[in-house]
Formats: sequence, structure tokens, C-alpha cells
Amino acid sequence: MTSKAVEANADGLIGPTHSYAGLSPGNLASSLNEGQASNPRAAVLQGLDKMKRLADLGLPQFVLPPHERPNISFLRALGFGGSDKQVLEAAWKRSPSFAAAACSASPMWAANAATVTPSADSADGRVHFTPANLVTNLHRSLEHQQTKRSLDALFPDPERFAVHDALPSVAHLADEGAANHVRLCAEHGAPGVNLLVWGREAWEHWSGPYPARQTREASEALARRHGASGVVLARQSRAAIAGGTFHNDVVCVGALETLFHHELAFEDTSATHAAIRAAASGFEPIFVEVSAADLPLEDAITSYLFNSMLMQIPGEDRLTLICPTETRDNARAHAAAESVAGSNGPIGRVEYVDVRQSMRNGGGPACLRLRVVLNEAELAATNPGMRLTEELHGALSVWGATWYRDTLSPADLADPALLDESRGALDELTSILGLGSGFYPFQRN
Repeated sequence: MTSKAVEANADGLIGPTHSYAGLSPGNLASSLNEGQASNPRAAVLQGLDKMKRLADLGLPQFVLPPHERPNISFLRALGFGGSDKQVLEAAWKRSPSFAAAACSASPMWAANAATVTPSADSADGRVHFTPANLVTNLHRSLEHQQTKRSLDALFPDPERFAVHDALPSVAHLADEGAANHVRLCAEHGAPGVNLLVWGREAWEHWSGPYPARQTREASEALARRHGASGVVLARQSRAAIAGGTFHNDVVCVGALETLFHHELAFEDTSATHAAIRAAASGFEPIFVEVSAADLPLEDAITSYLFNSMLMQIPGEDRLTLICPTETRDNARAHAAAESVAGSNGPIGRVEYVDVRQSMRNGGGPACLRLRVVLNEAELAATNPGMRLTEELHGALSVWGATWYRDTLSPADLADPALLDESRGALDELTSILGLGSGFYPFQRN
């Protein structure tokens, strides 16, 4: 019997140190905007407005709090001593690359927070989460412990949820979370196909211009750990990685029966489609492919057409594609999106959201959220203090406007006053979300 379920979103709340430091090789937007001034206040408000838009459409929407940044504990582990401000000052003077990593607000991209297996697909009937170790990039490898703390707070019932530790933090098991996972199904509460996309094998010699961030072995380990059914492993296109597709969700997104992807998403598209068809139970997968002739890979990446949110709005039969405004502003991507929506296919509507502050660092609407399928009992067991309501959106908007700077350059990250501002913001946030006084390391210290 199929359990009634919904697809909830848990978005990363953008942190006070949101900046353009260019820390991610292969992320072309991050590299292009390196050194420019950011606007953390606009960023957090854009993210909150995107969350509210989904909540207003009737979709369950949750908030994942930003991580403590600057990460003083990390810098102390590297031998910097003294007061927290002295640690930060010394790190910027003597090792600015490590200091920049310690200040990154990258946990905002919750698609990398974890891989999720819903209870309909797990062997023990629980929802499983494994925080991504993100070992390919230093600044992101600092996230998984606090991510687990956030997931433990949001999904506290061990009878319904299993929040694991990250996979071992080694290159052989490099894991980038849900950015390389797509679930297809007849309906959310029914068993589905779990498409896990990988870029390289653990012992493979990799010679591409950019790193292949996900290993096949990590994807296999996640499937075993979660007791996942309907698993399909597919290799990410080498050409796409070389072109700047650092995660598969830059060229692929799916919802219910539909997989919407670029021609260059997979190394072997025919084999991937066939494997998905073979794994599908009770439904026929629908593949909506955009050719490289209609949308060159470069346009797909700069417009982030496929890093959109593909979802079923309550009460609507066809899917809605929620794209960044950059898709609308790119003639070829806009034409592709409107063509898909204008057909008689599964995608019936396209909407556009402004997340420009995130986009300039290479993160579109899909990067900002972790999708979690929950049945009615599981939804009731989540932490209500972290669910976005009209009141919480208002409180967080005031909070962000109060604490966040409207201009922040990478050089400003060395400002010791920013440490106090960030901690003040996070201290108040734990009160707003009801997370307790020991949620962050600085509160415990």
C-alpha cells in the first residue's frame, strides 16, 4: 500500500560571510566573480523570499541554519593561537588561503548537505540521511559535522529518521550529496528509482581540467548504508565536467516520472535511460532532453536552466520548473524553457526567481535546497521550529536585515568585527529557531 507523501524542501539559510572568494575550481561563476563585493543582506533576503514562495504554494519548507563562520576551531587546529580575534588575524596574515576557507558561507547550498533516501525506498522503513563529506574542496570539507547537527535538530525522531555520519573523508569516497542524486517515482510515497551519478572511480587516474567530485564507490556506499532500492548508477559526462559541470544538477533535474536533462549530462545517455526504465516499478519514466544544438553546454551552465527546481505544485497536474532569472535573460535557455513548457509534455509552466547573489557564486535555486520526501507521520515528526511560516519568514527577514552587511569584499572577511557580527547573528538565530544555546561551537566555548 502506498503511503501518502509530499516532497519537502530544506533550504540553507545564507550566512553573514557570503562572499565571492573563488574557492571552487570548476565552478565557472565562482571563478568569474572572484574578488567582487557581495551583498550578504540581499543574499539572505533573496533566499528567504524563494523559500516563502514555495511555502505559499503549499509545499512544506524548512530552514537549515548557516554554519559558524569564521571557523575558528579549524584555524586553531592549524596551530594559530591566542584569542579568537588573534587567531583570525594571524591566519589572514600568514595563511590567507586557509583563512578564506574558514570564512566561506558555502553551507548555504543545501543540495550538497546530504544524500537522502525516503522511507519508501529504504530497507528499514526510515528516512536516511548521510551528510556529504565534500572532500574535493577544503572549504566545503569543513561542513559535515555541523550539517549533521542541523539534520539531527530537524529530524529528531530516531524511529523515523536515521541521520548518519559522513562517509570517511578520503578522496576515494568523495561525496557531494544530493547534487548528484535524482529520485523518480509514480508518486512521492511509492517506491522510486534512485539515480546516483558519479564522475570518477576511486582508483581512476583523472586528468581533466577540473576535478570529478563524486566517486562511484561513494555512491555505492551510500546505497548500501541506506538500504536503498531502485538504485541506478550512471557516469557523469566527462565532456560536461571539462566544460564546468561540477555537479550533475547543473545539467539534470527530475521530479516524479520526469527526468529533464541536457544532452551531455551522462557519459552514456542510452544506457542510463535503459537502466532507469528497467529499475522503474509501476511507472514509465519520461525523458525530456535538450540538445547541445539547441542549448550549448556553455549556455546551460551560465543560465542554470537545469539547476532549477522541478516540482509538482499542489492541485496541478503538470510539473512546474522554477528557474533563476539568469535563465530568462539567456536567449537560448529562455527559448528552451518556454519550448518545453509550451509542449504537451510533463512540464507545464516555467517561473523565474531572483537568486542573483547565489548565482554569482555558481548556485542556482536547486543548489539552495535539500529535497526530502516525507509521509504524513514523518512530516509531523519534524521540528516545527524550523518550518517556514509567515511569522518565521518575517522574523528571519528582520533578523537578516539587522545583522547582515550590505557590502562585503573578500578583504572584509579579515575584519575582526565581522566575527562578532556573525556570532551575534547566529546567537539570535538559535533563539528564533529554538535550537538551544549550545548549537554552535562558539556557544559551547
